[in-house]
Amino acid sequence: MKKIKFIILVALCVVFVQKTNAQQAPYYTQYMFNDYLVNPAVAGTYNYFKITANQRIQWIGINDSPRTMSLSGYGPFKERDMGYGGYIYNDVTGPESRLSVGGSYAYNIALNDEWRISGGLSFGIMQYKLDGTAMSFDDETLYSDDPALPTGVESRIIPDASVGVYAYTTYYFVGISAHQLLGNKYNLYEETDSIQGISRLTQHLYLSGGANFILNRDFLITPSALIKYTSPGQIQAEINAKVTYKRMAWAALAYRTGDAISIMGGYNYENRILIGIAYDLTVSDMRRYSNGTIEVMVGYNFNKIK
Repeated sequence: MKKIKFIILVALCVVFVQKTNAQQAPYYTQYMFNDYLVNPAVAGTYNYFKITANQRIQWIGINDSPRTMSLSGYGPFKERDMGYGGYIYNDVTGPESRLSVGGSYAYNIALNDEWRISGGLSFGIMQYKLDGTAMSFDDETLYSDDPALPTGVESRIIPDASVGVYAYTTYYFVGISAHQLLGNKYNLYEETDSIQGISRLTQHLYLSGGANFILNRDFLITPSALIKYTSPGQIQAEINAKVTYKRMAWAALAYRTGDAISIMGGYNYENRILIGIAYDLTVSDMRRYSNGTIEVMVGYNFNKIK
C-alpha cells in the first residue's frame, strides 16, 4: 500500500509538470536564437559555428520550481552541405532532474536557386534522477522504513533520439521535428504484476516557421510561430514578433497559449556576441503563486566560412 502511495505521488508530480508545461522536454522562450535545440536539422544551415548557453528559472517565488540550464554548439563542415552539433542540458524540478547529452548530424541540399532543405538526426542519453534526501512527508515515521521510498539518490540512464527536417531561404524558414522518439521508460522502482510502470518519455512533435521582412535600411521584423504536439493530444502554440534595429539591438513580444506572454530584448555585437533576456508573464492559474519566469541567453559565433 505504501509503495502504491509513493507511485501515485510520483505520478501526480509528472502529471502536474506535463499539464503546466504541456510537455516533458525543456522549453526555451528565446528558442528562435537557438532553434537547433528544437530541430537537429538546423545544424549546418549557417555558414559559421554557434555556441549558446541558456539559464531559465521558471515560476519565480515557488520553492523547487523548474530550472533549466543548457549549452549547445553546432556548425557546418567546410563544404557546408553537412553539419554537426552537440548539446547538454540539465532540467531540475525539486527532487527530480533530467540530465541529457547528445550529438547530431545534418545534411542539406539545394532545391533551387532560393530554397535549401536539411535533414538531421540526433542521438544521446538521458539520466533521470530522483533525490530522496530532498523529499519530505508530514508523517516521517510512516514512510521512514518503506523500501519503496528512496532514501538516497536513485537514477536511470536511457537512450534518446530525435529527427527533423528544415527548409529555408534568406527570408523564409519552416521546419518539423520529433523528439523523444524511443519512448523509453525511466521507472525508479521494480515492476510487479500488480504495479506496472507509469513513467515513460512521450513523443514531442514541433512545427515551426517564420519570415524576415525588411522594413527599411534600419529595421527588420521577423514574425514566427512554433506549434508543439505532445502525445497524447496536448497542443500548444506560440506566436511571436521580433524587431531588429541595424542588425544589433532587438526586442520581441510573444504569446504562448494557456501559459504566458513573453517580453524579450537583447544585443548582437558584430554578429559575434549575442546577449538576450526574456521575462514570461504567467497567464495560467500559476500566476496566483508565481512572479513569472526569467531566462538569460548568451551566444558566440565564430569561424565564418566564406
